[in-house]
Amino acid sequence: MDQRTATQAGRALDALNFFLADVRDGLGPYLAIFLLTVHHWDEASIGTVMSIAALAGIVAQAPAGALIDGTNAKRTVVIAAAILVTVTSLLVPLVDGKLAIGGLQSLSAIAAAVFPPAIAAITLGIFRPQAFAGRMGRNEAFNHAGNAGAAAVAAVLAYAFGPVVVFWLMAAMAVGSVASALAIPAAAIDNRVARGLKPSDGDGTEKSASWKVVLADRNLRTFAIAMVAFHFANAAMLPLAGQKLALLNPTLATSLMAACIVAAQLIMVPVAYFAGKKCDTWGRKPIFLIAFAALAARGALYPLSDSPYWIVGVQLLDGVGAGIFGALFPVVVADLTYGQGHFNAALGFIAAAAGIGGALSTAFAGFVVVEAGYSTAFLSLAAIAGVGLAIYQFAMPETKEKGAAEPPGPATPLSPSAMPAS
Repeated sequence: MDQRTATQAGRALDALNFFLADVRDGLGPYLAIFLLTVHHWDEASIGTVMSIAALAGIVAQAPAGALIDGTNAKRTVVIAAAILVTVTSLLVPLVDGKLAIGGLQSLSAIAAAVFPPAIAAITLGIFRPQAFAGRMGRNEAFNHAGNAGAAAVAAVLAYAFGPVVVFWLMAAMAVGSVASALAIPAAAIDNRVARGLKPSDGDGTEKSASWKVVLADRNLRTFAIAMVAFHFANAAMLPLAGQKLALLNPTLATSLMAACIVAAQLIMVPVAYFAGKKCDTWGRKPIFLIAFAALAARGALYPLSDSPYWIVGVQLLDGVGAGIFGALFPVVVADLTYGQGHFNAALGFIAAAAGIGGALSTAFAGFVVVEAGYSTAFLSLAAIAGVGLAIYQFAMPETKEKGAAEPPGPATPLSPSAMPAS
């Protein structure tokens, strides 16, 4: 691959991560506000519907990883998923009832399951293992910049047009996602490397590994458990903060939620980029421990005040935890599966495990709020984050050595210094 093609692929991948930011998570925390303020659902019902959708996404994670391992049409898969997520989300304001909304959100979650392994595979296939960690940090930086930009626009427009503005914005970002995916040259992606094989190994058509093969690795199992704890602690925090803001000021709830998201995303941009750059020298483990510590602190700080300014300020810590997680999660999985040819399948399996934590989180937190209040719910999530930190500290080894072992080949498309400027 020549340098011009490599540069085009890198810039198109930047754009894809930016525009896909508002699409990959669907309605996300805005759904909780919409159901609370428009449909007047209680917190437990909101948590249950969001958990059902999350469970559908969990079921799809492992097949999504296997699909990405087994297809050379990775760009097409991303485009189809982006369209499906957008269409199902746009239908939400047109229907009512738990069954209809739960069904639409489940379809959205199933489609969105392909985004993490597809983006990681495309990145690995273009940049090779030697530049993968830095590039994943860059991916996450652009992703968070896209989230921040979309949330800022939503904050302004929601004040004038109401919560429905998030649906219009998603449609616009979906168009940008499709155009960006098409701009990545198909020839720039080495499909053997994209599934975790060395360039000289196989022809890229081997079958994906079963879950038994993937989870036979003790370190993968430990990492999966730690990710369950991280997502159990993290997933419900922002929706709970949004619900609390909605109860304090229903008129400004959507705008305040957008402010929370913008605040965190602005922190995530440099954190993700820095984590990707430094994890090859500092190691993956110490940086991941910072993410767990930030998550625990966030849960402990939310209950200290009901001020919207305090809630938005505490949300800044989400920028640290989520920024690190997004950049390093696929890097650790790539380390643990290097040369085995089932990177995306493993990524899907571990993401499914993490998704279990996220799905349980919203239901658990919703019922705790109903029974004991928001403060108890936040403190419970903080304690779970502390458990995850302990697991990662005492049971998870450093993984950077394995993934960095292979010397760069002559076809490596871009060195970090040759990457296009931001």
